[in-house]
Amino acid sequence: MTDLKTKYMGIDVKNPIIAGASSLTSHMSSIHKLEDAGVGAIVIKSLFEEQIQLESYKMKEDLHKDDDLYGEMLTIFPELEHSGPDDHLHWLRKAKEETSIPIIASLNAINRQTWIDYAKKMEETGVDGLELNFYRLPVEFDVDARTVEKEQLDAVTEVVQSVNIPVSVKLSPYYSSPLYFIKQLDNSGVKGFVLFNRLFQPSIHIDREENDYSLNLSNSNDYRLALRFAGLLHGQIDASVCASNGVNSTESLIKVLLAGADVVQMVSALYSHSIVIVPKMLGELKEWMGDKNYKSVKDFQGKLSYANNSKPEIYTRAQYARALLHPEKYILTGE
Repeated sequence: MTDLKTKYMGIDVKNPIIAGASSLTSHMSSIHKLEDAGVGAIVIKSLFEEQIQLESYKMKEDLHKDDDLYGEMLTIFPELEHSGPDDHLHWLRKAKEETSIPIIASLNAINRQTWIDYAKKMEETGVDGLELNFYRLPVEFDVDARTVEKEQLDAVTEVVQSVNIPVSVKLSPYYSSPLYFIKQLDNSGVKGFVLFNRLFQPSIHIDREENDYSLNLSNSNDYRLALRFAGLLHGQIDASVCASNGVNSTESLIKVLLAGADVVQMVSALYSHSIVIVPKMLGELKEWMGDKNYKSVKDFQGKLSYANNSKPEIYTRAQYARALLHPEKYILTGE
């Protein structure tokens, strides 16, 4: 019998497809649909530090906008906290209580104390794991890479030491030495890596001459970056690897698993093809495994990783050199 079970962050999941953080994971109706469709786990839409700070600022502004009118008004306002983050925590608890599959919280912060405080609060909701969503684009010209990476590494280390649930990190590909940084995070106790964060890039509407922030879904080739790093990391770190971006077909799912990924996160495919793509891909994965006589995902996971590949140079710069020296072997296929 074909077994799709695997592990992610040490958490048992019934199959390697995880619904990534998005608006689909911010409503109970769509969460139930994802669960019914068969996803192995769900990452709830992120709580952002900007939400926390903005809502806190707005609440304080509302509470104190008339402070200077009358002296006695300085003390009539009760001690109230803004409700936005509290609503998010309530939502996490509700999602966990009403589903039978693993629920993973997601936090995107900047300040060290915010990471720690809200990691603890999210753990208290009963979620199975926590995803730290990392992305910082320094706009200062005098901030070097070591400073940014040390801040992030210190924050992760403190979060890992502050909670008892497994912690994963969702990274951008924009590090000067991604493997080194991932290894440092792995040593800190991180249990999973999501590779990679899909970043919303600004654009410009040339007729209106205004900035445009249109949604940019992943493309069918985008999975290849995650495939490369899944292949390089397989067997080299203790943490799980989750491939993200462009995994929108059974073929790309199988490819990243063969490279060494433990699971995948899907978002764009759920929007482009609707939730019905999940049972379709799971059925096709079972069929492919049956044809290959694989009984479990572990039977073929990492089979074509850097460590296990007869041609490991495919994961390195040698691939580029070979393409230059033997262009006839690298025909554009549109894959």
